[in-house]
Amino acid sequence: MDISSKDLHVAILSSPGMGHLIPVLVLANRLAAAHKIKVTILLVTTGVDQPESNLLKLPLDQSLVELIKLPPVDISHLVGPSTQVVTQLCIMVREALPLLHSAIASMDRRPDALFVDHFGTDALPIAAEFNMAKYVYVPSTAWFTALTVYCPVLDKEIQGQFVDQQENLKIPGCKPVRPEDVVDPMLDRNDQQYNEYIKMGKQIPLFDGILLNSWEELEPKTLQSFKENHILSSLVNSPIYPIGPLTRPIEPAVSDHDLIQWLDKQPNESVIFVSFGSGGMLSAQQTIELACGLELSQQRFVWVIRPPTKGRVDDAFFNVGNGSDDNPDYLPDGFLTRIRDVGKLVPMWAQQVEILSHPSIGGFMSHCGWNSILESIISGVPIIAWPLYAEQRLNATLLTEELGVAVRPEVLPTKEVVGREEIEKMVRTIMEGKKGVVMRDNVKKLKIGAMNALGNNGSSYKSMCELVLDIIVRKGDIIGV
Repeated sequence: MDISSKDLHVAILSSPGMGHLIPVLVLANRLAAAHKIKVTILLVTTGVDQPESNLLKLPLDQSLVELIKLPPVDISHLVGPSTQVVTQLCIMVREALPLLHSAIASMDRRPDALFVDHFGTDALPIAAEFNMAKYVYVPSTAWFTALTVYCPVLDKEIQGQFVDQQENLKIPGCKPVRPEDVVDPMLDRNDQQYNEYIKMGKQIPLFDGILLNSWEELEPKTLQSFKENHILSSLVNSPIYPIGPLTRPIEPAVSDHDLIQWLDKQPNESVIFVSFGSGGMLSAQQTIELACGLELSQQRFVWVIRPPTKGRVDDAFFNVGNGSDDNPDYLPDGFLTRIRDVGKLVPMWAQQVEILSHPSIGGFMSHCGWNSILESIISGVPIIAWPLYAEQRLNATLLTEELGVAVRPEVLPTKEVVGREEIEKMVRTIMEGKKGVVMRDNVKKLKIGAMNALGNNGSSYKSMCELVLDIIVRKGDIIGV
């Protein structure tokens, strides 16, 4: 199926945060590169830049993709110190809706469709006012989406807190969800973010279509349930478009050349990469245990480390090659000297895609954000799952129990400190053990399947073509197919 869609214009509303903007950018790139669609990204901003923002590049074809940063929104009068992240994001997007309206109204060429991420479902009236087709982009799994749209039903069926339930939460046609794996908004039904999540679950089915950054071969059972399970399909009448895996391209121009040169000298699949994302700050005690576990494993490693307390990173912290023994207090005494030949510490952030794709990387210790998981799969790298927040516990369970490409600690890292001996064991399992070989084989098969899904005859390519055709039909301007 090959669909050309000249003169089609799509606007995409992105909620703030690099983890939300990245999947929007790669979606825009895909629409432009594969279908020649003009895309305008409208980014809700807060006026605060994240340290890794300079790593993000616009797609190569900037003639088709434009990024417009909406003026920063101030929600300080609407939130307090205890306001949870989901609530803050939903409020930010709501406060930015007049700015979105003005931006669309001022465009010489109005969009034919409005895409929003799952924090932007309140933009439905704007799409209706401008007579645009409307789609919601959930840059996560079909399983997470099923839980989200079914949560309003669970809200009526289940009494008390979800995390206190003795039985798994049943979603029609899908793998049940363990109470301890529920997404953050479901941890406390008395918090405002729970109400925001319920609202999101009710609004997602109101869109003309639901885009997922997943693919048919990764989650066949769940995706089939959206079509065939009478309960789930009655809740979601809109078509589901699994169009993934959409990931960032490698950007060598911004790489850490010293780090890459060090990786070039290491044997294939001999280095474990440790990174917990932009929000992945560990406690001081957990940081020490992780350092000791990595050292005990006797494996090579690259660790993107964020200090557990606020403040700048001490310069001595990174003088590993000079034999500095001036450790900050959140690392074991003498750690930098002892690991200088086998470990590399990177402050705050790193070019993750380039590192994961390097031949020397053999494992990835990750917080299990979906962007990071997809980048690991595309690189054929098995994972040590270390879920911290959001839907990451769900993702970790999918990786370990369904896909067989990861190991995880016996206890949730957010509940207890994971000891150095268990960390050593997980690292050795991935890098040395027979289970690691099996996981590596499994993830490489997923990589091949992912590439096939994105190919011209693949399931994700066909799904994207169906999406584009739907926009064209709704526009009422059928062109050659």
